[in-house]
Amino acid sequence: MENLIKIKIEKLEEGGYLATSDDFEDLMAQGDTLEETLEIAKDVAEKLVESYKEHGDPLPACVRRRTVERSNFVVPVRAAA
Repeated sequence: MENLIKIKIEKLEEGGYLATSDDFEDLMAQGDTLEETLEIAKDVAEKLVESYKEHGDPLPACVRRRTVERSNFVVPVRAAA
């Protein structure tokens, strides 16, 4: 099953990008390029989903299939079964 997590991207004054998510408050990813930042954010999100499942914690209600909203990115995250 694939979950979609909304990711916010902010361009940093000192260069690079920062990704955060309201879906997972602990998700933070920083990269030099937009593509790198999104890839790192996806990896972090996958690890968070796996951790929730391993510990038997319910995924946040907002982590579900959804449509792309304007000015936000939605990153598909696949968790190990």
